[in-house]
Amino acid sequence: MALSKLDNLYRQVILDHSQHPHHHGHLTTADHEIELRNPTCGDVLQLELVLEDGQISQIAFSGEGCTISQASASMMTDAVMHKTPVQAEAMIERFSDMMIGDRDEDWSLLEDAAILQGVQQFPARIKCATLAWKALHKALNSDDRRAITGQMMNHAETEETNE
Repeated sequence: MALSKLDNLYRQVILDHSQHPHHHGHLTTADHEIELRNPTCGDVLQLELVLEDGQISQIAFSGEGCTISQASASMMTDAVMHKTPVQAEAMIERFSDMMIGDRDEDWSLLEDAAILQGVQQFPARIKCATLAWKALHKALNSDDRRAITGQMMNHAETEETNE
C-alpha cells in the first residue's frame, strides 16, 4: 500500500521527533518527576518538569521506547512548554479524545502531536502514543512529586505500583 504525500510527511515528522527528540534528558531542578512503563511493548518513560510562575517552565523526558512513544513524548514536551497546568490538562484530555477516535475536535491545540491521530488505527500502539501524556497528567496531579512509578494498564487509565 503506497503512502500518500501527506502520510509520508507525517511519517517523516514522527521519525524526526523519535530520532532527534526535543527536551530529551534530565533536569537538575525538577520539582515533579514520574516514571511510567508500558508493559505491552516495554516502553519506559521518565518525565521531569519544573513549575514556575504558574506554568511549565522546564520539561524533559528520558527512557527507552518505540518510535511512537519517543516521538509522542518529544511532541508533548514541545506542546506543553510554558503552559499552565490547566492548559496542559486540557491538552492531555484533547490528545486522549483524539486517540479514542473523536473526530469532532480541532486538534491544532496539540501542535505537532496532532499528526499522531493516525495511531488510533493501530490499537496496540495507542498505549505507546499516550504514555508521555499519561505521565504528565500523573505528575501534575500527584501529591508525591518525586519518584512515582507506575504501569499503564490501558489507554484510558493507569495504575501506580510502588516498586
